[in-house]
Amino acid sequence: MNKLAQIITKIIDFFYRPFRNIMSEQLFRYAACGGGNLVLDWVLYFLIYNFVIGHELVNLQFTIYNLQFAQAITPHIATLCIVFPITLLTGFWLQKYVTFTQSNLHGARQLARYISIVALNLAINYFGLKLCVEIWGWYPTPSKIFITLITVAISYFGQKYYSFRIKKDGQ
Repeated sequence: MNKLAQIITKIIDFFYRPFRNIMSEQLFRYAACGGGNLVLDWVLYFLIYNFVIGHELVNLQFTIYNLQFAQAITPHIATLCIVFPITLLTGFWLQKYVTFTQSNLHGARQLARYISIVALNLAINYFGLKLCVEIWGWYPTPSKIFITLITVAISYFGQKYYSFRIKKDGQ
């Protein structure tokens, strides 16, 4: 896996040259990894929604302590439930091994912190869309763009200074 990270890093760094006067190498790697993971998310979502779930309701049935439960999940939410853990892990891997390679925090701690930042961003997206669309009356697409700009900034600084920060002696 380390070899793959090195290859990805070399490819990203090759494209960094024209941007070196505009942004730091770390910020560029963050944007490239995040953008790549976003494209992976879109492609997986398309493929799973159209060819695995097939636009159909997903009926879940399960039993807990002899109690039977049944739940129908809409295809777009079922697809999200399949894709989200995949891109969560690929995003974490890219940030850990390509962007924030200097962090010396334990991997499990990094993952827990990464998940907390992702959860925060999900909440900001949800409540931000509610606020912008339902209260302020903005159109959904510009609202989503506005909120994405906020969450990208929160995510970068959260990952840099919290999830993958460099641990100093005694911390």
